[in-house]
Amino acid sequence: MRTVLVTGANGFIGKNLLLRLEEEDPPVRRLAITREDPPGSIAQKLREADLVYHLAGSNRPERREELYEVNAGLTEQIVHQLVEQGRTPPIVLASSTQAERDNDYGRSKRQAEEVLERWAGEHGGRAVIYRLTNVFGKWARPDYNSVVATFCHNLARDRPIEVHDPATPLRLVHVDDVLERFRSHLAVEPPPGVARVEVTPVFEVTLGELVGHLQAFRELRETLRLPDMSDRFVRLLYSTYLSYLPPDGFAYDLVERSDERGRLAELLKSERFGQIFVSTTRPGVTRGNHFHHSKAEKFCVVRGDAVIRFRKPGEDAVLEYPVSGDRSRVVDIPPGYTHSIENVGDEEMVVLFWANEVFDPDRPDTRYLKVEE
Repeated sequence: MRTVLVTGANGFIGKNLLLRLEEEDPPVRRLAITREDPPGSIAQKLREADLVYHLAGSNRPERREELYEVNAGLTEQIVHQLVEQGRTPPIVLASSTQAERDNDYGRSKRQAEEVLERWAGEHGGRAVIYRLTNVFGKWARPDYNSVVATFCHNLARDRPIEVHDPATPLRLVHVDDVLERFRSHLAVEPPPGVARVEVTPVFEVTLGELVGHLQAFRELRETLRLPDMSDRFVRLLYSTYLSYLPPDGFAYDLVERSDERGRLAELLKSERFGQIFVSTTRPGVTRGNHFHHSKAEKFCVVRGDAVIRFRKPGEDAVLEYPVSGDRSRVVDIPPGYTHSIENVGDEEMVVLFWANEVFDPDRPDTRYLKVEE
């Protein structure tokens, strides 16, 4: 069994990586280093490590010097211990695109890279350097170094956000894509020397576009408008936003319309896939008795017993489809058939409906006509 050491194990990427490493087949043994570890533990864990993910870093310290002490100094400490031990396990370094810039953070990350370059050149070390751009996903710390985390956290709590220039460009990568690249080194060890690898895809958006997406996510509970999940960036960003909901904010009520027949509530809407809604119907009650010219629907009874009936306008023949919540079955509702659904059981019936278009009150495409005259 290979032993993997992760520094910065309590950080955003570290926590995600450790969880993913639990899923490896064949399994790996995981060792972790955090700020709370005693100084001597690093040397001992390095003796056992077959692969090192060096993710620990300082971003916004109270003291400027801490940037160099952590980003460059810890890397030097790791390399020094490995030289003392005469070992060269591969090191995967999470650096930053900021290493290209002339600021303290960038210089400290660049110094960490240079430490590994010297180690590789003088001692045959093996290193893979990732200059990561803005990484987003679950568990990133808000109000720290991730604008996505900060905005998600604040908007999910109806708190204000600051946008100085909506046209500001952003380059984002998702943490799962980072982990896929990191995990590839479990199967294929790098040769001696230093390799520089990029994580793809990189999503390029403006700050204004990011905020627009997140505000739409927040408003979804009122609008019911689902974003375009065929866009992978939107899909990943929406999942990220949900991960920042407050613990008491996972559930929300739908707007229900009630009458003597039962209740009905819209669930989700999208111009791309149509609309989903759910209804309850009391025993002996019939819903429907209308037809559509172009709209198509699907009915699925999830509780209770029902009969769904169809008839073509101008004809006498009635089709019947018995359905029950005891069996998962969907009934297609074609246009051009007047249709109804009757609760023939003794309990309240629950039905899930889908329509291929969002209901438009100005163009309802719903004409009343009884199935059984």
